[in-house]
Amino acid sequence: MFTLTINQRDRKRDGDLVPQLLKDLRHIPARLDFDRSVEDEVQGILDCPHQTVDAALIALRSGRWNVGIGVGPVNEPLPNQIKDASGHGLIYARRAVDRVRNSKERIRVSVDGPTPEIVNDAEAILRLLGNLVEKRTVAEWRVLELLTPGVRGQQKAVAAELGITAQAVSKAITRSQWNEEHAARPAAARLLNMILEVR
Repeated sequence: MFTLTINQRDRKRDGDLVPQLLKDLRHIPARLDFDRSVEDEVQGILDCPHQTVDAALIALRSGRWNVGIGVGPVNEPLPNQIKDASGHGLIYARRAVDRVRNSKERIRVSVDGPTPEIVNDAEAILRLLGNLVEKRTVAEWRVLELLTPGVRGQQKAVAAELGITAQAVSKAITRSQWNEEHAARPAAARLLNMILEVR
């Protein structure tokens, strides 16, 4: 399983951002739903590596969260609340988030699990993806939030909805490297899955 431990970088400056993060993550299917585990922290348990990548990038988008991903078993049956869960996956997620919280990395995501080489590869790809999503402008996100990956012919409809030109939509897609992000997401998910497979 994949455990995410996500804690806020600067609660004193930004206030409590947990309710907004939980709202942003609510559509991600989880084995144990994302919930507040302590004051400024959210945890969730997933069984799909693709959805793990999705959740990590949602948190990384704002630049206000440390994201730790633990890849490993969680004791079953799962409890009703995340704060009652236990197992190696949660220990790995805690180590990952603690490591990134105390690092000087600009993109605050870390992975931990039983296979260090693959863990490092997964973390490197996630940092690159995190860099893409974090540096986007509000105007670019307005365009990207209306697009569906892999669907052709969307630009005119998005342009009409936003009242801008199709050329402006095309430029936003190119500048934001949206196509490159979605091409690389499966590689990150595959690496996370490989950590489980070689245990």
